[in-house]
Amino acid sequence: QVQLVESGGGLVQPGGSLRLSCAASGFTLDDYAVGWFRQAPGKEREGVSCISSDDGSIYYANSVKGRFTMSADNAKNTVYLQMNNLKHEDTAVYYCATAPLPTCEEVVAALAQGRGSWGQGTQVSVSS
Repeated sequence: QVQLVESGGGLVQPGGSLRLSCAASGFTLDDYAVGWFRQAPGKEREGVSCISSDDGSIYYANSVKGRFTMSADNAKNTVYLQMNNLKHEDTAVYYCATAPLPTCEEVVAALAQGRGSWGQGTQVSVSS
C-alpha cells in the first residue's frame, strides 16, 4: 500500500532554513507525481510545490518561488523540500501527497476529488 512519511519540521527563526523529507513506499517516484501542501490554522490548504514523474518538471507556488526548492532522490524513493529565507507566513503543517498518476496536473485533480494518499504532516513554525 502507498505510504508517505514526512519529517524535518521544527521551530526556526525568520530568515532561517529547514529541509523537509517525504519517504515514499508502495510506489516508485518514477511512476507517480508527488506534491507538497501546507495548511495554517484557520486557512485553507494550499499547494506549495510538485514534481512530475513523466519529465521531472517541478512547479512552485508564487509565494515560495525563489526561496523553496523541491527535489527527488529516486534511488531512495524520497522527495525533499529545501526551505530558505523562511517567513512568519510559512508557518503551517506541511504534507506530501500523491495519486497513481504521472503528472502534477493529474495528481492535484485526483487529490481534490478525494483520491490519492497523504502523509501525516510535519509542523513548521517560524517565529522570533
